[in-house]
Amino acid sequence: MIISWYGEGCFKIQHGERVLLVDPPEKSSGLTTPRMQTDVIIRTLVPWPFEDNEARDGEMVYGAGEYDIQGIVIKGFALNDESGEQFIKTAYVITVDDVRIGIAGHVSQTLPPAAAESFEELDVLIAPAGGEPFMSQEAVVRMVKQLNPKVFIPSFYKIPGLKRSAKDIKPVLEEFNGEASSQDKFVFKKKDIADIKKTTCVCLHV
Repeated sequence: MIISWYGEGCFKIQHGERVLLVDPPEKSSGLTTPRMQTDVIIRTLVPWPFEDNEARDGEMVYGAGEYDIQGIVIKGFALNDESGEQFIKTAYVITVDDVRIGIAGHVSQTLPPAAAESFEELDVLIAPAGGEPFMSQEAVVRMVKQLNPKVFIPSFYKIPGLKRSAKDIKPVLEEFNGEASSQDKFVFKKKDIADIKKTTCVCLHV
């Protein structure tokens, strides 16, 4: 499996020929939207009511529910306390073969009980680590340590070219590895991380 990051909450998750794209960035972010063939596009934040008018390849997933697309099982959990009349937020657990990946998305509060229970025993957790308007860096560190995934991949933190204000990832890394990974992509198999007892933080480069 290969996980690549394109800034903010945008990740490509590739397993064999299957490709999932999570949260393509808006043009206003200052980041480039990746162009690629995809099987599934997952959005953790959408305006409401949502009108799916964009031309694209692949099926769009947004909102709570259970989806099974080409053997990829996706469970969406509504973040009702963080949603409003104009938008909805969703957290997801994706299962590809035997690998479980949690996508916390735009979460700014503690995960609701139904989601938190499903976020236990994850292989990989992707969660925001750049502070406001998302969870504080202290809060996300607590959440990650409580859930204890094998691997934590931070998102939504300060990088060159990002127009909005965000915090540097260094204070979060100090709670885990203490330094940034030099990996452009996280390439792994289930057996590679099976024996990890204490969460490893993998910080990807754009």
